Parts: sequence; C-alpha cells; structure tokens
Amino acid sequence: MLARVWSASLLGIDAIKVGVEVDVSAGLPAIAVVGLPDTAVQESRERVKAALKNAGFAFPVRRIVINLTPADLRKEGPSFDLPISIGVLAASEQVDAQLLGDYLFLGEMSLDGSLRAIAGVLPIAATAQKMGLAGIVVPSGNALEASVVQGLKVYGFDHIKDVVEFLGAPEKFTPVNTQDAKQQWSMPLPCLDLKDVKGQSHGRRALEIAAAGGHNLIFVGPPGSGKTMLARRLPGILPPLHFEEALEVSQIHSVAGLLKERGQLIRQRPFRSPHHSASGPSLVGGGSFPRPGEISLAHRGVLFLDELTEFKRNVLEFLRQPLEDGQVTISRTKQTIMFPAQFTLIASTNPCPCGYFGDPIQACSCSPRQREMYWSKLSGPLMDRIDLQVAVNRLKPEEMTSQGQGENSEPVRQRVAKARAMAIARFSKDSKISCNAEMQAGQLRQFCQLDENCRQLLEGAIKKLGLSARAMDRILKVSRTIADLSQSDHIQASHLAEAIQYRTLDRFT
Repeated sequence: MLARVWSASLLGIDAIKVGVEVDVSAGLPAIAVVGLPDTAVQESRERVKAALKNAGFAFPVRRIVINLTPADLRKEGPSFDLPISIGVLAASEQVDAQLLGDYLFLGEMSLDGSLRAIAGVLPIAATAQKMGLAGIVVPSGNALEASVVQGLKVYGFDHIKDVVEFLGAPEKFTPVNTQDAKQQWSMPLPCLDLKDVKGQSHGRRALEIAAAGGHNLIFVGPPGSGKTMLARRLPGILPPLHFEEALEVSQIHSVAGLLKERGQLIRQRPFRSPHHSASGPSLVGGGSFPRPGEISLAHRGVLFLDELTEFKRNVLEFLRQPLEDGQVTISRTKQTIMFPAQFTLIASTNPCPCGYFGDPIQACSCSPRQREMYWSKLSGPLMDRIDLQVAVNRLKPEEMTSQGQGENSEPVRQRVAKARAMAIARFSKDSKISCNAEMQAGQLRQFCQLDENCRQLLEGAIKKLGLSARAMDRILKVSRTIADLSQSDHIQASHLAEAIQYRTLDRFT
C-alpha cells in the first residue's frame, strides 16, 4: 500500500511543505529513503524500525520505499522520524490514513517511541497555517512554541502511541491552548537601568542617540571607564518590539533551536555578545546547511562586540555588507539563503594595547607603531559604517565615590519613543524603513535638507576630517536623529555640530 504524510523542511528561516510518501510492497526486506535525505534522515530508518517495535507495533518485513518530495530539495535533521513512522503504520494498515492529509507531522523519535523536541517549529507552524491545514502534530516540548501561531490547532504528544490514538479518535483530544501572544508581548520585562551608571554624560547622550535612530556606536576608553556597562543598558531604552517584529525575531531563534519549550514570542529586543574569538561564519551564519549567525540572532536588536580590536580583521570585514544592507546572503553550491540582519552594532575597545593612551593619570607604555598596528584591525570602510564614535574617559574621583544616581532609563526610553514616532511618521509611505539609520539616498535628500550655515559647517568638517561620502551620509542621519530628540522638524547647526563631533577618533590612531 501507499501512504502520504505531510511534513516540512526549513530553507533559511522559511519552511517548505514536504510530502513523505511510504510504499510497502512485496520483495526482499529492505528500507530505501530517496529525495535528497541527509545523514540524519537516512539514519531515521533504524530509529523508526526500533521505535515501532519497542512501542508494540508490527514493523512490516517487506520492501519499503520512502520518498521525500519535492525530490530536488535537500532534507535534513531528525524531524522526519514521526512522519516516516506514521507513513509506515498507515501503509501497513495499522492506523487510519483518513486524517493524514489534514495535519502536518514533525518530531524526532527515541528508540522507545517517545518524541523529542526539534528546532524550527515556529516558522513551520506559520507555514502550515498559511497552507490551510487543520493542525500540526509535534512533540510536547514544541507544542507551546507552535501555539504562538494564531488560527492553527496544535497537538503535542509524548509518545508515538499517543499519536496513533489521536489518528483513531481525534475528537477525544483537545488542542494546546493557544496563548494570547499579543498580551504576552505587551508585558514589561526587567532590563538593566541607566541609573547604575555613574557620570559619563557624553556616553549616555550617545547611547540615547543610538537608540533613537538605530545608529551604530563605538566606545573607546581606558579599562574600567564604563564602556561595557553603558552598552549593556541599551536594550533598556530601546522601544519595544512590535508584534510583527516579535514574530520575525522568534522565527529566527526557533530555526536556531533557541525556543524549545519556551512557548512564547521573544518580547525583548535581542542582545547578542559573541566572544572576540568568534569566526566569520559564526557571526554571519553558514554551514553545509546554512543556519543563522550572531548578526541574524541580533535582528531588530543589538550586536555588542566587546574588545573590538581583539577580533581578527578578516572576521570584522564580514560585517561590512550586512551593516549596509540589513541582510546577509549565504551562498552554497546547492542553495543560496538570505537571513535578515537589521541590527544595531555597539562596540567597545581600549585606545591602545596597554589601554591608557590619552589617560590623564596613568601613562601609556605603547609606541606609536604599536598603536598603529592595534588600530589597523579596523579598516576605514568599517569605521565609516559606525555612526557614533565616542571617547569614554576615566571617571573622576568624586564621580566614583558619589552615592547619587544618574537619570533612570524610563525617561530616556520615553524620549527615544517620541523621536522614533517622528521618524515612523516621516517614513509612513515606506514601511521598510523604521528608523533614521535605515535611510537611503532618496530619503536623505528629502528629509535632511541643510540651510547655508549648515552646509558650510559640513563642508568644513569634510575637509578637516577627510570624511568620505558615506561618513557624510552618516553625519546627516545622526543630525536628523538629534533633531528628532529635540522635536525639531528641521536640522539646525547645533544638531549638525553635535553629529560631527561623534566622528573624531583621530587622537587614538
């Protein structure tokens, strides 16, 4: 007999419907899996055979052909264990095949027939809902994750026996309670507060500008000056994720296997902080079957690179194209995958190898050649893409011993929200742009017009600092954000002058 079960496979962060066709016929006992299966799918033959026997089912001692359609799509992972098992049972007439066309099946099986959670269920559930399927059958560990998708019946089971019983009498089973994802998403979450940061008014101001406009930012200063402390408080002043953004971010994390048994949308903007020993593919994504890297996991959030100059130069160069385009394309011989990567880059570094160049108290022990080699890891094109370049100085003794607190994150978050609201209203005709940092040439000409005084000020800065055309565009974007924070419709000379001062790191190089 022939049986067909629906499943799905991931292509990047998108899911593609896969048909699992099982044919049981006369002939010498053998199991053949066709349709471009990877090693994990090939090994499912032995897992399924042992699991069905240990669960008390009769495994047909006949020739079994398992075809995964479409045949030109590479299938990977253990998620096909459950659909293959159901297909074998249906083809051997041990389960009723009547409902197989209405549901999508996913799950890895242990040798005793129990089901284990898998990665990537959320985008698959969203695809199943779009295809109009009645529901999805997954391991219990993935049920809450899949239930985030509205309008889809989700059934979670612990054992293959439970799935077989469900197919025999579905009316006896109740789908997982669909959680109110929007209500969860709107609940406030605790964040690190800016009130813990002593002094550093210049750094706090730069952090506020970065949050309001989505601008990339680098802090440069001696050890212990508060660079990392400031960076880790950026999520607390960023505007909350919109529901659509939360769903998009959650799908990326689901593909990476980070949502298992969480059962809710990611409500807080991601904050990723990879170690400086990270490789290029770990940052941008990759592998034989491409998976999202750190920059995609930081989508709609923050990528924090602490000790930036300790990263290998060739690794940092991987960031140039994603910083410009907001996405990364991974090309392999057999497929090309696009991952979203619209993130805010926050970096920190010391001014020199010893860390004390320019420090008023402790003398620097580095030679000019050592400082030159230290900064050579940061190429000009990469620095051009960092809008805000801020020197963070050592705290004064009275600041370190002060018992007072700085401004809380809440009023800063409110100012950021007002500035972002102005930007969203400005870009209302272009839904792809959500903040000033994403403006293209056309929007710059339209929304960043300068009067004669501002134009002369900018020309002087370009000549004195040797700025590139890209750096000039970045200054205009930051000026527009500063004007938004001031609730000003036009860029004024004071806004432009403040933006220009964030492009000066010459004394460290």
